Amino acid sequence: MTPRAHSLIAGLRRVERGLDAIIQPVVFMAMAALIGVITLQIISRVLFTAVEWTEEVARFLLVWLTFLAGTLAFQRGRHIAVTFAVDALPARLRQLARLLATLVVLAFLIALAVISVEYMQVQSFQKSAALRVPMSYVYAVVPFCAAVMAWYALVDAVELIFTGDTHEPRETPS
Repeated sequence: MTPRAHSLIAGLRRVERGLDAIIQPVVFMAMAALIGVITLQIISRVLFTAVEWTEEVARFLLVWLTFLAGTLAFQRGRHIAVTFAVDALPARLRQLARLLATLVVLAFLIALAVISVEYMQVQSFQKSAALRVPMSYVYAVVPFCAAVMAWYALVDAVELIFTGDTHEPRETPS
């Protein structure tokens, strides 16, 4: 690998680590907030009058939490994958198959980001029932996470092209 390619990959990895450093604490805070809101909801229903906004906030937090945590799982290579056929290929064909799969995922994520931005624009007039916040704030997680995952897929594709492998952890079969 040339020094220029090594420098490019190092720069891409730095951005990837930066994104991870932002998303990971947000996921933690969203989980803590979700636990707090659900606890408030239970206590208020049992002891007092139900707090109206808690159900909606819990739902929105769960949506954001799901997409953001899914993004972290994607970055770590933790989404489900059936790799026995690819693993059985010779090294060069295995690299080519992984690159092709990564490019397909990248194309899908870019399409998802574009379509979800269009959907947000179409639904921009809609407001949530209890909080009256624009639903586009809730839907914004989809293009954001699709774009971040597309970045992660791009980094993987560049690594596959230059090094033949990615830095993501691979689990060994048991």
